[in-house]
Amino acid sequence: MERIGFIGLGLMGLPMCRRLQAAGFPLTVWNRSADKLEQARAAGMATSTTLTELAANSDILLLCIADAAAVQSVVAQLLPALRSGQLIIDLSSIDPDTTRRCAGLVSQSGASWVDAPVSGGVKGAEQGSLVIMAGGSEADIQRASLPLQALSQRITRMGDVGSGQVTKICNQLIVAANAMLIAEAVSLAEHNGVDASLLAPALAGGFADSLPLQILAPRMAMRQAEPVQWKVATLLKDLDNAGQLSRQSQSATPLAALASQLMRLHAAHGHAMADLSSIINLYQDQESKPC
Repeated sequence: MERIGFIGLGLMGLPMCRRLQAAGFPLTVWNRSADKLEQARAAGMATSTTLTELAANSDILLLCIADAAAVQSVVAQLLPALRSGQLIIDLSSIDPDTTRRCAGLVSQSGASWVDAPVSGGVKGAEQGSLVIMAGGSEADIQRASLPLQALSQRITRMGDVGSGQVTKICNQLIVAANAMLIAEAVSLAEHNGVDASLLAPALAGGFADSLPLQILAPRMAMRQAEPVQWKVATLLKDLDNAGQLSRQSQSATPLAALASQLMRLHAAHGHAMADLSSIINLYQDQESKPC
């Protein structure tokens, strides 16, 4: 069984590592902050103090980190230790251009790259029910599928390197617009005497149903923003990637632009690190209610 090195123990990363550990993979982890490493040690995981040490002792490296700048920083630190035959699987959600640049850099060491962003949130990471949209060669994705099967219900090859990130951007457009509409629906129900906590069960199985509806509507109705499952800042980052890709490809995304504008307003009110369900607060004050 190939040795797995995992980089990034955030909201998604740590539960993914627990899944890999339970599946019996030889697993070593690294994280920038020491407190997350301590949590991993407490869970019985082996840890590395440096990225070069991790790379030297891993056949497959999985990245699950915040943004493009963080991915580029990690890749720069890994490069001196990479060797031919290694595989890097990037589970992060970043822009396709950065993905292709990073893939080109690691290929100079003979290593391969698969971009494999995920969807399904913290609950999906905990349950191993994520969906994974992958970009890379058929051979590399087939190799990546063994550890990824411990994390997901489905892995789909979308094309060459970068196509996984394009697909994740499409996913996030739908999630962001959906989240805003769910907040509007909860607010509309409340303002018209309907118990908004009944929306999700009432609409289950109908055309309006979705996983975000079932997760977000009850939390919005209860004004429950803890524990954090989706950070507003994370979705904003993804919407920025969508805007960039839209401009590059001259593809119109007006609804995504509006969702980004409203979410940025919410973040500016001090909610950037809050759960996505907190966007219901936009609709509570008449002064800040969107037109």
